[in-house]
Amino acid sequence: MAVSKYSRQRELIYKTVMENKVHPTAEFVYNYLKKDNTQLSLGTVYRNLQQLSDNGDINRLSIPNQPDRFDGVIEPHYHSVCVKCGNITDLHLADVMPDIDRIATEKTGLDITGHEIIFKSICPMCKN
Repeated sequence: MAVSKYSRQRELIYKTVMENKVHPTAEFVYNYLKKDNTQLSLGTVYRNLQQLSDNGDINRLSIPNQPDRFDGVIEPHYHSVCVKCGNITDLHLADVMPDIDRIATEKTGLDITGHEIIFKSICPMCKN
């Protein structure tokens, strides 16, 4: 976690994101922690998730028509979202196209600063 003023609540929120590989929403984090932390507010969860993602400690996933999700895996990777149940899966495929930002810059003349790729899929549970 990046250096910032210590906050017990931020540490709990960070730990919850890291331990829950479901790519939790802010509401999930809040409900997960609320039972043992009665003073915790949903606003506090949102603010701390924002700070953690701004600091690069966690990743924010913005998926159309869904609330933002948070991911403790910060090395480059992609995601797949099940079109039936909404389950999110990490796809460690960043090595497949390592030069995609450079190629996009060369082809478009834009200064590409990064990218997110989200695949649509049907997960194994829904396939059965």
